[in-house]
Amino acid sequence: MYKPRTELSTHDVTNQPRQPGDLDPLQDPALAEPLMAAFARCDANRDERDTATHHMTHLATFAKEAGAHHTRELGRQADEHPPRLKAFNAQGERIDEVEFHPAYHQLMKIGLQGGVSSRAWTDPAGGQIAHAALLYMMSWADSGVTCPMSMTYAAQPILRRADWANGWAESARAPDYDPNAMPIEHKSAATIGMAMTEKQGGSDLRANTTRAHALSDDEVELVGHKWFCSAPMCDAFLTLAYEEGGLSCFLAPRWRPDGSRNQIEIQRLKDKMGDRSNASSEIEYRSAYARRIGAPGRGIATIIQMAHHTRYDCMIGSAAGMRQAVCRAAFHVSQRTAFQKTLIDQPLMRGVIADLTLESEAAIALTLRVGAGFDLSADNEREAALSRALTPLAKFWICKRQPDVVSEALECFGGVGFVEETGMARLFRTSPLNAIWEGSGNIMALDLQRALSDEAVRKVFNEELKRIAADIPETETLASKLRSERPDNLRLFAQQAALVFSADALTDPSLRKMYVQTRITHPTPIWGAFGVQVDLDNPIVRATSWMLG
Repeated sequence: MYKPRTELSTHDVTNQPRQPGDLDPLQDPALAEPLMAAFARCDANRDERDTATHHMTHLATFAKEAGAHHTRELGRQADEHPPRLKAFNAQGERIDEVEFHPAYHQLMKIGLQGGVSSRAWTDPAGGQIAHAALLYMMSWADSGVTCPMSMTYAAQPILRRADWANGWAESARAPDYDPNAMPIEHKSAATIGMAMTEKQGGSDLRANTTRAHALSDDEVELVGHKWFCSAPMCDAFLTLAYEEGGLSCFLAPRWRPDGSRNQIEIQRLKDKMGDRSNASSEIEYRSAYARRIGAPGRGIATIIQMAHHTRYDCMIGSAAGMRQAVCRAAFHVSQRTAFQKTLIDQPLMRGVIADLTLESEAAIALTLRVGAGFDLSADNEREAALSRALTPLAKFWICKRQPDVVSEALECFGGVGFVEETGMARLFRTSPLNAIWEGSGNIMALDLQRALSDEAVRKVFNEELKRIAADIPETETLASKLRSERPDNLRLFAQQAALVFSADALTDPSLRKMYVQTRITHPTPIWGAFGVQVDLDNPIVRATSWMLG
């Protein structure tokens, strides 16, 4: 790496921490330990021999590529040079294409060839857990490019519902990246986007006004608009529209069967606060060709399968954003001195770093517990029922914690953290996104309520709370309250349940004890303001040692 000048004409540059070099996220115990625990859970429930061994060689190779300084630099470049809309060519013909910086394409190639979108489906034993690790590590380079990767991954359960979509499903799980704008039969791989919400409805998808006009049994032409279409250079989009049978789900490709461009017009690209490397757009369907996927009038029931997986990805992305911010802060304060001590040795700073580290570890652990449930749901009714509740619960809590964690981590840097070159400003701008995408906090709380209204789900949920209370006696009072409650305040119920399940997900005994003490039995609202004596050394070492080398 190039070494900058530290001897300037008026002064020497001293006491300025270096930026991190090449990193290997799998060396971070906050990822490695719950990852192995999740694989072990799958092995125990399926009588598998060693799921981890099957995936770890691939994950280790990807970790070095995703964590390399060069790859993180690609992320910075892609974010600083956002995509541009090219609606027309020089001849005035409508092309509706988006032009990206070369760094974006390099990142997409790294992620898709590395299996971020495909490995869950090509290697299904433990594949959902491996997907979490891959997406987590890719997010350290750039979270913007993970949007089309996530949607392509999450589209598989829907694409597999129709025989005619088998070719799309196969192309979408091909571990390759083909950015060319051409019909799918001429491409080596496909990416799948999503266009659901409209101006007047937002999360209320039944307020959609887009109409589907029948061409045949399952072929239609769509007329209407979509307020958010991400990402518009994908090869096809899952979308909702009303037809005679009700609100249905359709796949709208960018090219019609005759090879002509489909009438999907990009009106503008969103000027977004964060994730600027990814193109989010407003589109209009002008008699655009599409095919129904799923039963007529069952559009929301169909698309919820995709949302279930993208919500999983939202919690993965938030866990990654938190951990990156916290470890970057710990790395910085481990090298900078103030008042005759290294900042990490100052008592107040130690408390803040330890508290933030604990929160990030709990987020990763709970995310991977959800991932194990995803892997087991196909042939384990109990895990399938629990997954229905844990997914909105974890998405609600983890995504909501990210902005607060990143904000406090940024403060640890002092003024330099507010400067773009450190990368903390970019992390902060992105931090609220996952709490909004795929259902805001209120929607997640309502989804949790809906899941728990199912007697089978509620039974498993309560049994898990009872087990956790037996394993962690300090949670018994809260767990008992949650078991007996039909909550009026859904957000409070979701928060308290998330605390109990997060404590259970932590595999390190010292961290689990600290989490229970500081979140459940002696909670305080300010980072590092503990209401009980706790051991700060373990979380600090776990956040710093793997980065300092």
